[in-house]
Amino acid sequence: MDGGQTPLRIRISWPAGHLTASLDDTPTSQALANALPLVSTVRMWGKEVHFDTGVSVSRETGAQGCRADTVAFWIDGDALALPYGPTPISQGDECRLASPCNVLGRLEGDPGLLATVRDGEPVCVELLET
Repeated sequence: MDGGQTPLRIRISWPAGHLTASLDDTPTSQALANALPLVSTVRMWGKEVHFDTGVSVSRETGAQGCRADTVAFWIDGDALALPYGPTPISQGDECRLASPCNVLGRLEGDPGLLATVRDGEPVCVELLET
């Protein structure tokens, strides 16, 4: 980040594993950080993990679709969305979310680890100390 700022980092944990992510300094990232830690229930949609955050935000400028390592905020569902492959509306191997999302940052490590997440499992999101 510019100016030597340390990016927000979060840990996303589920029964079979965890990933960390670096978040950009955006209004949505700040709103999410203020709500952490949180525990929610996973919902799967193709190869996308999403879950309710209890955070409600507006669409930011540049809201868009995603690639496989994106940490996105699905505005229509007040949910964090973590795509790692095709969804039911994808064309080919693309990651296509149901609607434009606020992009918060990127997963660190292999987004393929999300394949171990199961629908209905608990998920925990916490802010990491920097």
